[in-house]
Formats: sequence, structure tokens, C-alpha cells
Amino acid sequence: MSKEAAVNISSIRKGPIVVIMILGAFLATLNQTIMSVVLPELMIDFSISASTAQWLTTGYMLVSGVLIPITAYLMQRFTTRELFQTSMVIFLAGTVISALATNFPVLLTGRLTQAVGSGIIMPLLMNVILTLYPPEKRGAAMGMVGLAVIFAPAVGPTLAGYILESYSWETMFYGMIPLVSIIIIGGFIYLKNVSVRSYAKLDLLSVVISTIGLGTLLYGFSRAGSEGWLSTEVLLSLGVGVLSLGLFTWRQLVSQSPLLELRAFKYKMFSLTTIINMAVTIVMYADMILLPLYLQNARGYTAMESGFLLLPGSLVMGILMPVTGKLFDRFGAKWLAITGLLILIATTISFTNLTDSTGYLYMVLMSTGRRIGLAMILMPIQTAGLNQLPAKLNAHGTAISNTVKQVAGAVGTSLLVTVMASSTKTHMQDLMAAGGTQEHSLMEASIQGINDAYLVIVGISIIGLLLSLFIKRVGQPSQEDSDIKLKKLNVEEARN
Repeated sequence: MSKEAAVNISSIRKGPIVVIMILGAFLATLNQTIMSVVLPELMIDFSISASTAQWLTTGYMLVSGVLIPITAYLMQRFTTRELFQTSMVIFLAGTVISALATNFPVLLTGRLTQAVGSGIIMPLLMNVILTLYPPEKRGAAMGMVGLAVIFAPAVGPTLAGYILESYSWETMFYGMIPLVSIIIIGGFIYLKNVSVRSYAKLDLLSVVISTIGLGTLLYGFSRAGSEGWLSTEVLLSLGVGVLSLGLFTWRQLVSQSPLLELRAFKYKMFSLTTIINMAVTIVMYADMILLPLYLQNARGYTAMESGFLLLPGSLVMGILMPVTGKLFDRFGAKWLAITGLLILIATTISFTNLTDSTGYLYMVLMSTGRRIGLAMILMPIQTAGLNQLPAKLNAHGTAISNTVKQVAGAVGTSLLVTVMASSTKTHMQDLMAAGGTQEHSLMEASIQGINDAYLVIVGISIIGLLLSLFIKRVGQPSQEDSDIKLKKLNVEEARN
């Protein structure tokens, strides 16, 4: 970054920019989970099957996932103001289409349009934080970002359940229209450009390959939970995805202007924290997937009651995010991560022995404890890795980080559903052989299947804990040192 650019950034009022962008990210992230509660009603209104309705969430995930790698190029090619406002206008257009939808194809079109805007916003926000704040002050700022990343999807089902108690599903979209409009207006007033436009060349072939690779990989993982890992559809999707991403990786390493600079993985702390973040993202999905299934299917609680059980933990987590960010600025990520994972492991173990009489208050307390642990891990870990990258890799680092988390979310969902389903089937056979009634055996088998899935989550948490022991506090390299390191890497790769 030039001296002139640095002076301009130092004179910019950071607060209004960050607030506007966090609010935009909050609405975009909230939109990812509100549909989960609405699907049963949409199946009746549009006379569609569950697998068809699921495309409202699967399609949203696919579009957002394949778009994230391209944001590294977009953040170099366009100004912050141009990119944010465009993404919010696209998101608004998708919201209007969804609100006015009278059939399923139109609603799906609106959701996919929303996903285009949503896929740009989060990487852009993180890149702006890295640009505006020096490494020693990023923790507190990234903690505020955590409100959008974590709190919004957690509170989404609760909010949707409350709205559906009294209003139609269209109300969710109509209510979002004025909120998005206010953010767009605020963007015109307060947003300033904080990046240096580089007019990078777009590698269209890399765009096509990454779209095919991530699209088929995410689709395969999303279908594995319902179709089974050995189904032709899943195996074919995963195979095409892995081969395409292998080709994409090779092209990025040999390209003079890669779409995604994968050499960011040469920085050890970035690589380590990215792996830990994948594990923690999978762990985070336990409450979002398993607990509602246990509460509603096995215990007979309503969607509203299920959502309110998760709400206290979400509120506590939202409050703690800025606090843990400030603690990160002062002490680093290592001991925050270790402490958070120990809390996460202890509270998750309590969910490995659920019964048909486990108390509601007990589950509220344990779920809240899990969210406290997650608040101490998520943003500090991610910030620690991004802090090691030189400024020129900020856009690529944020794109890589968000892409990996998107894939981890798909893996986590399919993994938990698969473990639960296969374990339930095994327990069902054992209970029926022991002479139990079919109805009671099905309930007991379902609970045992969920317990086994939580046990897998404990194992993944332990892996994350062991990896966290190797976290070190490292400084951001100077641009000169970074250029020298990248040149050496290029020379070595050329020799090989």
C-alpha cells in the first residue's frame, strides 16, 4: 500500500464504515438460516416434496460457496463502496423477488439472487477490517464481526419461528426490505473506499474450474446426509469436485495472476488456524442440527420452544464476541482457544447421554456453555491466522478462510446427519430384537443416534484442542519480506 493510501486510511472515520458493513453482513447471514423453520409450511403451500424444498437452503449455500473465491478478484478490481453497494442492491432485489413469489421457482430465483449478494459481503467486510486496523487492534474489530457471523444464524430460526406463529412466511421477506434499504442509504452516506484498486486480470478458466469444483463438492456433501455416502449421485459429485479443485490448485500455483493466491498456506499460522477453524465450524453445527432434531422429533417440542432453547446461548455469545476480541489483542489466541475448547468439550460431553426425560433447563445451560466456548475460539483463531499474512494477501486470505468455512459447514451437516442416521438404524435393530415396541424403540434409537453424533463432535473438539497447543503469536511480515518470500517460493517451484 502506498504512503498516500495509508494517510488517507488514517483520516477515515472507521466507525460508520464498520457499523454499516456489519449490519449488512448481519442481514445477509441471518437470511441463511431463517428458511429452515419455514420449509414445512412451504411444502404445503407449494405442494412440493421435502427434497425439492431443501433447495431453498442448499441452493443458497451452493451459490454463496462458489462465489466466495471470486471475491478476491472483485476486491482488487472494484472499490469498497462499489462492491458493497452492488452486493446489497443484488441482495435487496432477491428479497423483493422472494417476498412477491407466488410459486416455488420464483421463490428459488429470489433466494439464489440473495445468495449472490450475500456471498460477496462477508469476505469484503473481513478485508476492510484487515485494511483499516493494524494487527494489534484487529481482535476487538473482528469480535464485532462475530455478531454477524455467529449471532445472526443462531437467532434466525428463533425469529422465523416467532413470525410464523402469527404471520405468513412472506412477512420475513417484506420485513427485511426496509432494513436492507436503510443500509444501502447509509452506505451512500458513510462508506468510503479503503482499498487500493489494482485492476487485476480475471482468469476466466479458474472461475469456471472453481465453480464446478466447489459447486459439485458442496452439493455432494449436502446430499450425503440424505442419500448416503455410497450413493452414485454423492460419489460422482464428490469425485468431480475433488478432481476439479485439484486442477484449480495446480492452475493457481503456476499462474502469474492467480484468482486465489494459495501460497497464503505457506504461512504456518494461517494454515494451522484454518484447519482448527474447519474443526470448530463442524463442532458449531452440532447445536444447529442435532439439538432441534432431538427436541422436536424425539421430545415433541415445538419449533418455537426449540428456537428459544438456543436463544440464551446466542445472546451470551453475541455479548462475548467483542470481549474475546479485546482479550485476543492483549493475550493472543492460544490460551483463549485452549480454554474455549476445554469448555466446549466439557459441555458437549453432557449431550452424549440424552434421554427421554433430560430437563429443558439443563439443556439451556449446557447449550449456553457451548456457546461461551465457541465465542472464545472462532474469531480469535481466524484473526490470528489472517494477522500473519502480508497486506497484499488480505483479500486472498479472507476469501480462502470463508471458502474453507463454507465447505466445513457442508461437511459438518452431512457428517452429523450420516452418523445419526446410521447409528439410529443400528440401535433400532438392537431394541427391536430385545422385544421393544416399534414406537418406543424408534424414539430411543433416535436419541441414542443423536448421542453418538455428539460423541463424534467431542472427538473433533479434542483434535482442535491438540492443534491449538501449537498456536504461536506471530507478527505481520513487512511487504518487502513478503515479496522476497514469494519470489523464493516461485524460484523453488520453477526448479521443481
